[in-house]
Amino acid sequence: MRTLPLLAPAAALLVALLSGCATGPDPTQVRLDNLDARVTKLERFVSNGSLVQLAEQEDSLQAQVRSLRGRLDRLEQSNQRLSTQQHQLYAALDKRVTTLEQASAAQQAAIQAAGGSGAASGTGAATAASSAAGGGASTPAASGAAGGSLSGMLPGVTPTQQSVYGQAFDALKAGSYSVAISGFKGFLQTYPSSPLAPNAEYWLGEAHYVNQNFNQAEKCFRAVLKQWPESGKAPAAMFDLGNTLIAQGKVREGRLMLKKVIKRYPGTGVAKRAASALSQSGQ
Repeated sequence: MRTLPLLAPAAALLVALLSGCATGPDPTQVRLDNLDARVTKLERFVSNGSLVQLAEQEDSLQAQVRSLRGRLDRLEQSNQRLSTQQHQLYAALDKRVTTLEQASAAQQAAIQAAGGSGAASGTGAATAASSAAGGGASTPAASGAAGGSLSGMLPGVTPTQQSVYGQAFDALKAGSYSVAISGFKGFLQTYPSSPLAPNAEYWLGEAHYVNQNFNQAEKCFRAVLKQWPESGKAPAAMFDLGNTLIAQGKVREGRLMLKKVIKRYPGTGVAKRAASALSQSGQ
């Protein structure tokens, strides 16, 4: 009977330990509960269509990227065409200016050879020299302005008009296009009825084109064709209008204008340039 008092404390301790184990959290059960909560959250996420929306957004973004790449490729091709047209324009403008300078030198030589008493015959020789040197690309007005000896050769051109026009044209030859634009604009505002007006309007359009201000260039070339359709600058204005329209992206309209040049001025130099431009614009 003495062993009973000794076993009583041990039994009490065992009961306490067992009761403590029973009331503490089970780690395995805690992990299972966490996993169950995460699975429930994922199921709710999927049921709301969030993953589907993300997939659709990804497809949309990929489509936008493909579209932007296509636009970039087209812009690069357009820029390449514009660069080619710009180079051709510079070459054509340089050729025209050179032609005008040669015609001017021929005029000066003809006038000096004729002398003061033979001014009338010198005028005829100068005009013939201009036609031979410039073909159909330039009028005696433009050639005379370049050389500074036009006032006594073309009726209606005063020395003041010749001086103002000549300054603007000299700026154009020197590559000072902004100065040339201001000069030609001032000339047209002051002398709208001058025989040099169609030339001033045409070269104003050329200066705008070189500066890639195609909208203003188009207005100038159209003004030449509308106000002076029979002037010596009409063929070149029609040709440059076609190129300007193409440079603006109006390819169909520009090609129609170039075809019009070929039809209206067959066999001329400007018609040949129009045919070449048509071939290039069709590539």
